[in-house]
Amino acid sequence: MQQVFGILQAGHVADALARARRLVAEARGAPDAYQLLGMCHAEAGHAEDAEAAFLHALELAADHPLVLVNYAAMLRKTGRLEHAIATLRRAVSNAPDFAKGWSELGAAAFAAGLHVDAVAALQRAVALQPGSAAGWMTLGNVARAGGSLDTAERAYARVIAIEPGHAAAALGLGTTLRMSGRTDEAVACFEDAARRGDNSPELADSLVGALLDDGRLDDAIQLARQVVREHPGFVPGLVTLANLLWEHRAAQAPADDAFDVMRGAIKLRPNQPELRLAFSQLLLSARMPGEALEQIRTVRAHADQPALVLMEANALEMLDNTGHAGALYLNLNRSGAGELPGFLNAYARHLLRAGEWHGAAQAAIEATRLNPRDQEAWAYLGTAWRLLDDPREQWLCDYERLVALVDIEPPPGFADQATFLDALGATLDGMHKAKRAPMQQSLRGGSQTPGRLFGRRDPVLMAAHGALLRGVEEWLATLPSDGEHPFLMQKTRSVRVGGSWSVKLWSSGNHVNHIHPEGWMSSAFYVSLPPAVLSPSAGASQAGHIQFGQPPVELGLALPPRRVMRPGAGKLALFPSYMWHGTVPFEDQQPRTTVAFDMTPVVDET
Repeated sequence: MQQVFGILQAGHVADALARARRLVAEARGAPDAYQLLGMCHAEAGHAEDAEAAFLHALELAADHPLVLVNYAAMLRKTGRLEHAIATLRRAVSNAPDFAKGWSELGAAAFAAGLHVDAVAALQRAVALQPGSAAGWMTLGNVARAGGSLDTAERAYARVIAIEPGHAAAALGLGTTLRMSGRTDEAVACFEDAARRGDNSPELADSLVGALLDDGRLDDAIQLARQVVREHPGFVPGLVTLANLLWEHRAAQAPADDAFDVMRGAIKLRPNQPELRLAFSQLLLSARMPGEALEQIRTVRAHADQPALVLMEANALEMLDNTGHAGALYLNLNRSGAGELPGFLNAYARHLLRAGEWHGAAQAAIEATRLNPRDQEAWAYLGTAWRLLDDPREQWLCDYERLVALVDIEPPPGFADQATFLDALGATLDGMHKAKRAPMQQSLRGGSQTPGRLFGRRDPVLMAAHGALLRGVEEWLATLPSDGEHPFLMQKTRSVRVGGSWSVKLWSSGNHVNHIHPEGWMSSAFYVSLPPAVLSPSAGASQAGHIQFGQPPVELGLALPPRRVMRPGAGKLALFPSYMWHGTVPFEDQQPRTTVAFDMTPVVDET
């Protein structure tokens, strides 16, 4: 058995399978032999034979925890996550001290999007094996991905305590600190890892981001240039430098061009497809589909795959070549891509643009079935229902009940709202250093603060965070519960704040209509508003207002907003993250300053 297992681990699947079959013939009463046969069949892609072997092993040794864990691994590999999780729960129920069972349960729960269950299972695993650096590392990664940043921080620190030179843990810890808004600590963490000998481009690139978040723009750009110079084939470093130059190039030498960084790298490495694809993504984000299409087709000519076809279809849509894009989408759908939510969302977007509203609704419904928390899918479905005069649009969006403008009380320590807003505005002014909006955001004609806003150790930001959270919780308490509604079914007493940032819109600036795919509920808190918004003229009565329910202009649907809401200083707009929203442009010398943040429900983790 050990010989067969070694052969299997070495990748010689056919040989291992033949030997496992002989082993089973010689030891028909041995459950481990059938388990090994199941593992070999699973590696060979023989799902039915693998399942039969595992079930026979369980007949011989009912509820054997290791057999159950390996059986669950096969189930995960064949996409049967629910069955895998149930099998792993059975394993740990029968063997509560089996660390591997808890670890595998955590991984499966995470794959299914059950972050709270995943963290709980992994915490049990490390409690049983407190000296396992790998176990703590997995807990850190899963907790960070699920937004449990305190748990992630403790886990990475434990890895470093076990293995002081653990580079991945240092990177994970610094990234977690950065996500928490503790930018100075993130910088110190990355710099300490570098002093300990981590010269990887990944660490240096992360340090660039932390320096930018910490307000050290010149240091960030200098280090970004160094990363590109010393690691010219490191694609994320090139992307980082291009984005920095895009947002801040007005402060740089006139010769600097964000895209020349990528073009120059491609000339040196024309056969690096990852580089061309990264450049294509940047070009699409900057709404330059023509050049993006050239890069995508160059890669497709040498090594085609469905993701590249999807990128080409997206570029063609942006070039108004809907017919050619439609043929690509249709071929992808026939080839089996219809089982992927990302493809279904893109397909629904295309079908809306092409006027095939019933098809768009079907694609979006399938995406929500595969992932009930897919904000993009719900946005497209709501739009399709609206076009079809389906009353479920009102059920889903309910613009009067699910959109609110909440008054925020000044936090303790501030005499009144004006004093609080003045202090917050002054703090934010010092953070707005960009000369141009980020490429991949909805912002047009304005600047956005880098990194996470909340979590920083600034007393004004900490006070604002608390005041806004209280306002959110008060509004949540007024909402009904509804087990069928994708927004209301997740209603809890409080929320966890994810991404948070500030936007300063300049004259003629606005947010194009968009959604927030990473949130459950989203927001906009109005810090300061220019006179053109506070007292709009008769010809621009909605200047600077926030609007809901109007799809992006590139869908070509010409639908008006369902609700337009006048902002007010010191007020917080709240709405589901899947709801289309944007702002009306305004003309004024004074900017329009807001704080925005996405939220997910706080689930009781006890």
